[in-house]
Amino acid sequence: MKILIYSDVHGNLPAFEKMLKTEGACDQYICLGDLVNYGPWSNECVDLAVSLSNSKILMGNHELAYINGFYLGSNPLAQAFFNKTYPNFDRIDLIKSFNIELCLDKYICQHTLNDLYVYPDTQIDLNMNYIIGHSHHQFYSKSNNYILYNTGSVGQNRKFINIINYLTYDTEKKIISMKSIEYNLDLLINEMKRLSYSEECLKYYLTKPFLNINFTS
Repeated sequence: MKILIYSDVHGNLPAFEKMLKTEGACDQYICLGDLVNYGPWSNECVDLAVSLSNSKILMGNHELAYINGFYLGSNPLAQAFFNKTYPNFDRIDLIKSFNIELCLDKYICQHTLNDLYVYPDTQIDLNMNYIIGHSHHQFYSKSNNYILYNTGSVGQNRKFINIINYLTYDTEKKIISMKSIEYNLDLLINEMKRLSYSEECLKYYLTKPFLNINFTS
């Protein structure tokens, strides 16, 4: 059984679609939250995630912000993105149905731990095995003989902006694989320009480092 585990799509439909096309049919799909905000396609990303066969979707902090109708964070750029994307979102009832966590074999899957941004160098004492997202950095670590995987981000990689990160899990071999693929960032930028995103928001994506991995759009 092949399970695709992903997080932090953030309204980036071209990246989401590229990941699904690359992996092909999977037996189960697990989203760890933050399908929405930042990119122009929050509605479409929710619809696509829900439409996948045997799809399990968890709630991230950005779904919670959409449900509440305001963004709690203090980052002015994140607030600017929220103010741009929230008024056009109309899938509130769908995201209200998302769960907080789920169990996958020996792992607990959830958006993050204790509302923290967990990075590769974050010192954290684990008491269980976890698969999380939220920090937009893909990595694997161990603590107290427990394992932590961070999927990284599908739609807004904080290290290389044109790279999609996610995991696949082979339930028969009990192997989790960390995946990285490239997508065409122009598809996102052009739609943001068409919808008159602010220069500040566009600059966020355009000034991030790029990485080339045998590019195909």
